[in-house]
Amino acid sequence: MRANVSITGVGHTKWGKHPGRDRISLIVEAAANAIEDAGLEKDEIDAVLVKMANSAPTILYGQKVAEALGLRPSIGLSLDQGGAACGSLLSYAAMAIEAGMINNALICYGDTPRTGSRAVYHRPRGDDAVMGWYSVAAGYAMIHQAYRQTYAPKDEEFGIIAVQTRAHGAENPNAHLRVPLSMDDYLAGDCLVEPLRRDDCCLVSDGGAALVVGATGKARNRSRAVPVLGFGQGQESWEVHLRPDLLKTKAQDSAEMAFRMAGISRDQIDFAQLYDCFTVTVLQTLEDYGLAPRGQSGAKALSEGIGLDGWLPLNTSGGLLSESGTPGLQLIIEAVRQLRGEATLQVKQPAYGLVSNQGGTMHTHATLIFGAPQ
Repeated sequence: MRANVSITGVGHTKWGKHPGRDRISLIVEAAANAIEDAGLEKDEIDAVLVKMANSAPTILYGQKVAEALGLRPSIGLSLDQGGAACGSLLSYAAMAIEAGMINNALICYGDTPRTGSRAVYHRPRGDDAVMGWYSVAAGYAMIHQAYRQTYAPKDEEFGIIAVQTRAHGAENPNAHLRVPLSMDDYLAGDCLVEPLRRDDCCLVSDGGAALVVGATGKARNRSRAVPVLGFGQGQESWEVHLRPDLLKTKAQDSAEMAFRMAGISRDQIDFAQLYDCFTVTVLQTLEDYGLAPRGQSGAKALSEGIGLDGWLPLNTSGGLLSESGTPGLQLIIEAVRQLRGEATLQVKQPAYGLVSNQGGTMHTHATLIFGAPQ
C-alpha cells in the first residue's frame, strides 16, 4: 500500500476559544477548508470518518456530521480511541480506498472543551478516586514519576520539550498559546499534580480540523498530494496502575508496523510531530520508536536540539502544548504542510515525516509516516 494513498487536502478552524459554537459547526468549517484545499467538489466525498468528541460522546455521530455537511456517503462512522483515533481513521480510509470501496474520504474532528464541558479531563477514575486517582493528569503523573525514579533525568530534560515546543508555537500565527517559555520559567512553575509542572501539561482548546484522503494517482494537484507511506497501531488494555511496566508502551509495536510498511529507516526521518499531551509522552515515544536510547531522549534533545536545525525537529507548529490541545489532527496537518514546503517554520527540503497519535493514558497509539509529494 506504500504511497498508493495521499492526503490531498487539509483544513482547520481558529484554535483556542469558540464561545457559542457547537462542535459540528467547527467540523463543517474545517471540512469546507479541507475539501477546497483538495480541489474537490463536496459531493466527491464518499466517506465521512469522525473522531468522537471527547466532551460529548454521541451515538451515530458520523451520520450527524454527514447530515450537517449535506452528504450521504457510502461510509460514515465515528471512532473512539482517544487521541489515537485520528491517525487510526486515516489508516482505515487508506484501506477502504485501496479496496475500491471509496474514492475520497473526509477525516474530521471538532470539540469545545475550552468554552464548553471539560469534565472528561478531570473526572474521577473509579473507586481509586478516593485516594487521589482523579483526572487525566494523575495517570501521567505516575508515568512521569516512574520515568524519574528509573532514569534519574534532570528536570531540564522534560523542560526542553515544553520550551522548544512553546518557541515554535510563538511563531505560529494560528496557535492557541503564542507565549514563549524560558527554561527558568519552566523550572519555577508550580506542580499541578506532583511531579507534573503546569508547563508539562497540554492546553485545553476548542477547534475543528479535517483531512481529505484519496488515491494518489487521482489527486487533482499531484504536486501537493502527500503520500501515506506507512501506518501502524498498538493498544495497551490495562489501566495505568495495573501495568507491569510503565516505561514501555505499544507505541513500539505501532512504529514497527509503520516503518516496515514505509520501507525506510529511523535515520531517514527529517522531522516528527509527536503527541505531546504531557512532556513525558514525548520522551517515551522517542524511545519506544527507537529514535533515542531508553532514558536518554531528554538528554539528547537538550544536547543536540529539537528545533529546526536540531537533531530531530519536533512539533514545528507548537503541538498540543502550544498550537492546540485538540487530539491529533493538527499534528498531521503540520506534517502535510512541512512536506509541501508550506509550513510557517519550514524544515529544509524534508523527504520523510513522522506523526504519532496517542489516546487515554498511553492506552492507544497510532503511527503515520508520510513522504514528500512526487
